[in-house]
Amino acid sequence: MRQQLSLVDALLGARLGCNEKLEGIAGAIDWSRLAPIARRVRTGLTGRPPYDGLVMVKALYLQRLYNLSDPGLEEALLDRLSFRRFCGLALDEATPDETTICRFRAAAAEAGVMEECFAEITRQLDSQGLVLKRGTLMDASIITAKHNPPAHTAGLGATHDKEPGADWTRRNGRALFGYKAHLGVDQGSGLIRRVVVTSAKVYESEVADALIVGDERAVYGDKAYPQQARHQRLKRLGIKDRLMRRANKWHPELPRWRRRWNDLVARRRAPVEAVFSAMKRLYGLARARCTTLARNAADVFAFAAIYNLRRAMICTVQ
Repeated sequence: MRQQLSLVDALLGARLGCNEKLEGIAGAIDWSRLAPIARRVRTGLTGRPPYDGLVMVKALYLQRLYNLSDPGLEEALLDRLSFRRFCGLALDEATPDETTICRFRAAAAEAGVMEECFAEITRQLDSQGLVLKRGTLMDASIITAKHNPPAHTAGLGATHDKEPGADWTRRNGRALFGYKAHLGVDQGSGLIRRVVVTSAKVYESEVADALIVGDERAVYGDKAYPQQARHQRLKRLGIKDRLMRRANKWHPELPRWRRRWNDLVARRRAPVEAVFSAMKRLYGLARARCTTLARNAADVFAFAAIYNLRRAMICTVQ
């Protein structure tokens, strides 16, 4: 982060470019701890010197927070003083263009930088006591592929040559083509603790264990998650098993008490739906913007990080 203002910045009024939301996010954590992670990105060995990694990571968080394209982010960094201050760019300093932004985002995705930054931000919020650990709410949601799906004549299992990480699934009788974001959300605070991104073909239960942190008091999930080995694991860990049960060939109809129990669990896990709603409506992740699984996963990790920082501001006020 920038340690001192330039002469041009010092001459400006203190209120010029004020943005309470960005100031709150900037003060929520110690950003210097993200700097070593961000500097791992190498966008090229030739050409002009690259921008500082932390400046670029912050720019990507702004891109996700305001749902901006690469050209839109370039324009905003040139136009909005609050954006420049948040990133640590002085008024007399050059700003990254859309090509630089695109290349950095791709390199950061391949290096796993956005995932590590999310983990560091979550650790800091946890150390501040904002993660309540009363329970983990598990769920998954489809992110539509960037490209249109293959023609129906190609068959449901057909993939797209330009988007090999996307795949098919069925939801409520509809065939969907894209990716799947799996989230583990802290009960009460609404903070995202775990993120896994896969192709849409991967069933929720296959990655559920990666969403269980191990220090929560309970785990809530819908009928996609019950599994004998998972029930046993939760019991060993001393975590309350709140996974909705489903009928099977041995018990084709659930007893009345179990149906009522499922209804109670469904109410407890319902807040996780609001996270996915925000992800798609406010943060622009209803449809993928990239063509690889790694890059789309990086976008989801960027969303999770900036979403947590916004939630941290709300939790602190409360």
